[in-house]
Amino acid sequence: MHDHSHSHADATTNRTRLAIALAVTGTILVAEVVGAIITNSLALLVDAAHMFTDTLGLLTALVAATLMMRPPNPRRTWGWLRIEVIAAAAQAGILLAVGTYAIIEGIQRLITPPEVMSTGLLVVGTVGLIGNVISLLVLQGGRDSNLNMRAAFLEVSADALGSVAVLVAAGVIATTGWHRADAIASLTVAALIVPRAIALLRESGSILLESTPEGLDLERVRAHLLSLPHVVDVHDLHASAVGSGLPVVTAHVVLHDDCFRDGHSLEILEQMLTCLRSHHEISVSHSTFQLESSEVASAHVLQLHS
Repeated sequence: MHDHSHSHADATTNRTRLAIALAVTGTILVAEVVGAIITNSLALLVDAAHMFTDTLGLLTALVAATLMMRPPNPRRTWGWLRIEVIAAAAQAGILLAVGTYAIIEGIQRLITPPEVMSTGLLVVGTVGLIGNVISLLVLQGGRDSNLNMRAAFLEVSADALGSVAVLVAAGVIATTGWHRADAIASLTVAALIVPRAIALLRESGSILLESTPEGLDLERVRAHLLSLPHVVDVHDLHASAVGSGLPVVTAHVVLHDDCFRDGHSLEILEQMLTCLRSHHEISVSHSTFQLESSEVASAHVLQLHS
C-alpha cells in the first residue's frame, strides 16, 4: 500500500521547491533579455530563450505538482497523476525547439559573426549562473520524486551549463577578440539540450502510449505466474505506468476448476501478488488479476474469435 500522507508531504515540498526555482528563474530571465539586447550576444539570447522556456516549464511543473495533490474521484479514478507525464513531455518539446533554433542561428553566426560586448556578457552570465546554482540546490532534493520534477531539474541544469558557456565565451572574446566564440557557446548549449530533451520526450511518450515500463520483463512475469501450483494459463497480460514509478499489471489467470470449489483461489491470488511484489518489485495496490475457470476462459476465447 502507498503511504498517502508521506506522498502528500512530498508533493507539498516539491511544490515549494518549484515555486522558489520559478521565482529565481523569472528574475534571471529579465536580466538576460536586457543583457542580450545590450551586448548583441547570441549565446545570451539563446540562454534567455532557454530561460524563458524554463520559466514556462517550471510554471507548468508547478501547476502539475498542484494538480497531482488532488484526490481521485469517480470521473478521474487516478486523480491527476498522469499530468506530471504530460508536463514533462511539454517541457521536452519546448527544450527541443530551443535547441534547434540555437543550432540554426549558431551556424549562421559562425559564418558572419556580429560584434559582441564581452563585459556585459560576463556580468549577465555571472548573475545567471548564480541564480541557476540556487535553483539547482533547491530542486536537488526532489529530482527523483517523479518525471515532472526530473524534467524541471533537467531544464535548470541545462540553464546552468548555458550560463557557463556564456561566461567562457565572454572570457574568450575579452582576451582574444574572437567573436565566433559566442556562436560556439550557443552551439555547445544546444548540444547539451537536444539529447536530454529527446530522452525525456521518449520516456514521457512511452508512458503516455502505455508501453511496458522500462526494466519489466512481462515474459518473466508470465513464467513466474505459470510456475505457481494450480495455474493453468495466463492471458491478456498487460503492464503500463500511470505515472513515473507507478507500474500497473493486469492479467486473466486460468486456474483448475477445483480451486473455485475448495477455496484455493484466494490462496493462489495471494501467491501471485507476492510474486509481483518480491520478484518484480511491483506495487500490488493497483495491479489486478482476474481469476477464471477453464470453462470461463474457453468462453472468453470463443467470444474473441466470434
